[in-house]
Amino acid sequence: MSSTSVEEATSLLEAGPSRQVQQQWSETPLVERLRLIRRVRERIVECCDALCGAVAEDLGKPAVETLACEILPWAEACRFLERRAAAILRPRRVSFRDTPLWLWGQRDTVCRRPRGIVGIIGTWNYPIYLNGVQIVQALTAGNAVWWKPSEVAPRTADTLWELLYDVGFPAGLLARLPATREAGRVLTEGDVDHVVFTGHADTGRVIAANLGRRLISSTLELSGCDALLVLEDADLDLAARAVCFGIRLNAGQTCLAVRRVFVARPVYPTFLQHLESLLAAEPPLRLALARQREQAEKLIAEAAAHGARILGEGTSRRSDSDPCLMPPIVVADASPEMALCREATFAPVAAVIAFDRLEDALHAQTLCPYALGASVFTRNAAAARRIAARMRTGSVCINDVIAPTAHPATPFGGSGASGWGVTQGAEGLLELTVPQVLSQRSGSWRPHFDPPGSSRFTSRSMLEALFRWQHAGTWRQRFSALAELVRSLF
Repeated sequence: MSSTSVEEATSLLEAGPSRQVQQQWSETPLVERLRLIRRVRERIVECCDALCGAVAEDLGKPAVETLACEILPWAEACRFLERRAAAILRPRRVSFRDTPLWLWGQRDTVCRRPRGIVGIIGTWNYPIYLNGVQIVQALTAGNAVWWKPSEVAPRTADTLWELLYDVGFPAGLLARLPATREAGRVLTEGDVDHVVFTGHADTGRVIAANLGRRLISSTLELSGCDALLVLEDADLDLAARAVCFGIRLNAGQTCLAVRRVFVARPVYPTFLQHLESLLAAEPPLRLALARQREQAEKLIAEAAAHGARILGEGTSRRSDSDPCLMPPIVVADASPEMALCREATFAPVAAVIAFDRLEDALHAQTLCPYALGASVFTRNAAAARRIAARMRTGSVCINDVIAPTAHPATPFGGSGASGWGVTQGAEGLLELTVPQVLSQRSGSWRPHFDPPGSSRFTSRSMLEALFRWQHAGTWRQRFSALAELVRSLF
C-alpha cells in the first residue's frame, strides 16, 4: 500500500462512522434494529449464488462448501439474534435478596450499552461467515462499525459489502476500509472503542500491544493447533473419519483444524490402518497461498528427520507444477515436542502421537501454546466430560470435530496464544457491549451523607453490630449482635 493509500485510508477513517450516527443508532428501538438484521438474512438468500461465486473466484472453494460452512451458519446467526437479542440485552433488575441491608431501599438495574465504534479486521479463510457474524452482532448491540476485509478475498469483500449496503442501514453507520494490511494498522490507530481481529497470533500480538497502549479493548480470535484424543474404547473408524475431515475441510485452512491426534497405544496400530486407507482416497487440495504449503512441508521434513513417518503416499502426490496444491498429509509416530505439534499451520496436515496413560496425553497437549478447540473420542460420555473439564480450550467436541462450534447460540473463542474474548452466541453479543449500573433510591433519607459517627445510624457501635449480625460464624454471635444493634438504634 502506497503512502497515498495510507493517507486515503486515514481520511476515510476520519470521515467514517460518526459518534452522532452511532448514538442515534443506539437509541433506535431494538425491534427496529432487528428488522434490518432480518433483512440481512433475506439478502443472504437473494445473494447466495453471487456469494458462492465470489468465494470460488477468490479461494477456489466449491459452492457446496461455501453454502454449508459459511452462508447457512451466517443466516442461522442472524436468526438467533432476531429471536434472542432482546432477552440477552434486556436490562437486569438486581434482586432485593442480593441487596445488602446497609443499602436497603436502593434498586439497581444492570444495563448493556454499546461500546461505540467497533473496528472489525476480517479474515479470508471464511470471509462470509466470520466477517458477517461479527458485523451483525456489532450492529445489533447498537455499535457503528468500521470493517477492514482481507486482501486475500477481495471479490468476496465487494459482494458482502454490496449485500450489507443494500439492506438500508443508516448512512455512516457501517463503513469499509481498503482490503490491505496497512489499512488494518490505520484502523487500530484510529478513533475506535473496540477492535475485533481474526487472524494469525503474531499479528494479534502486535494489535494487542498497540491497543493496550491506548487502553482500547479487543477481541482476538487467533491461531489454533487443535488436539484430538482417541481413547481405547473409541469408535476407531469414526475417529479416523473425523481426522480426515478435520484436516480436509477448507483445505486445512481452518483455525480449528485437527493438528495433533493423541491415540491410546493399544489401538494405535489399528487406528493408523483406518486412517491410511482413508487418506489414500483423498485428492490434493488447493491452498490460498503458496507459503502455507512451504511452511507445512518444512515442519513435516523436520518431524521426519526426528523419527516421524508420513502415512501413505502423501509426499508422492504433491504437485511440483502448482505450489498451491497439497494432498492431506498425516505424520505418524510424532512427539508433542516437535514444531509440527507446537506451531500453527494453515494446510491439510496433522500429526499422530501414541500415549500410554491418559495423564500423559493431557499433559502433552498442554505443551502447545494454542488453546482454541479440542475433541475427545470415546464411548464413555461421562469420561469425556471429565477430560473436557481439565482442558483449557475454548471448546471441546465429544465424538465430533469443528462443526459443532458453528452453533449460533454458543460462544467461540480461545485462550493462550489463541487469543481472548469470544464472538458468536449470547456471550459474543454481550462482548460488544459494556455494563452500566443504574442505582436509584426513593425518599431523602441518606445517613451516609452525614459525617461518620454524627448519628446513631453511622456510629461505630451500630456498624460493628450490623457487621457481626450479618457475618459472624455462629448463631449465638449473630443473635448477640442483633440485640446490640437494636440497643444502638433505639
